[in-house]
Amino acid sequence: MSALLEADGLVKAFGPTPALAGASIAVAAGEIVAIVGASGSGKSTLLAILSGLDAPTAGRAEVAGFDLTQLRGRARVAYQRSVVGFVWQQTSRNLLPYLTARQNVAMPMTAPRRQRAARADELLDLVGVAHVADRQPQEMSGGEQQRVAIATALANEPQLLLADEPTGELDTTTAQEVFDALRTANRESGTTVVVVTHDTAVSSLVERTVAIRDGRTSSEVLRRDAGGDVTHEEYAVMDRAGRLQVPREYREALALTRRVRLALESDHVSVWPDGSAR
Repeated sequence: MSALLEADGLVKAFGPTPALAGASIAVAAGEIVAIVGASGSGKSTLLAILSGLDAPTAGRAEVAGFDLTQLRGRARVAYQRSVVGFVWQQTSRNLLPYLTARQNVAMPMTAPRRQRAARADELLDLVGVAHVADRQPQEMSGGEQQRVAIATALANEPQLLLADEPTGELDTTTAQEVFDALRTANRESGTTVVVVTHDTAVSSLVERTVAIRDGRTSSEVLRRDAGGDVTHEEYAVMDRAGRLQVPREYREALALTRRVRLALESDHVSVWPDGSAR
């Protein structure tokens, strides 16, 4: 699969401490990826740039051929209407309270008017909430509202669906239903999905997890099914200068501090605590 989303060295500065300090990520078409990190790590800022809601201070970002550093006017509107869909954490930001679920899903559609209601019903059924088609948001549970929001984000068949903490206000069981809806959208429509969350347990629900710390993408975990077993592979992200962030658990286990020793082997590089290489 080719890369749909590529971002390299993204910087976003709001003051002396940048919200993003060189984040990089690539997502292939058809993937479902989680970006995890603590509050203030820069993950929501990264999502705002990928959605076209904000622009980076420096770096490069491209989605489906759109250069996100150069989005202006009509190009921004075209990108947000046809390429990307977005789901907010707060259910109140996703849906208009005076419209039914069907009307909310149909409203952003660019399809001919006579086709919109049928398309809205298809999407509501896809994410498992066909039964709320005629209800307004206040008549739905929080999980139902978020699944309607996912259907609305899919209204114009976007190539990329972005979700910012979509389960942050939900209990565990309801959160599972929302993630099931995201996986269904990914599987059935082929939509690439990127979910931002602070919940590291999400890594068990998606194919790939990207960790972001201090405004940088620092590591990745890839889940692979082989013979019914699930294995985890940990990756560190290397920037153009050759720097990488070793996960904290690794550093603590081997007492890796400010100075480490490197050894070039035939097919890999070894990293040793200072004074322990042999």
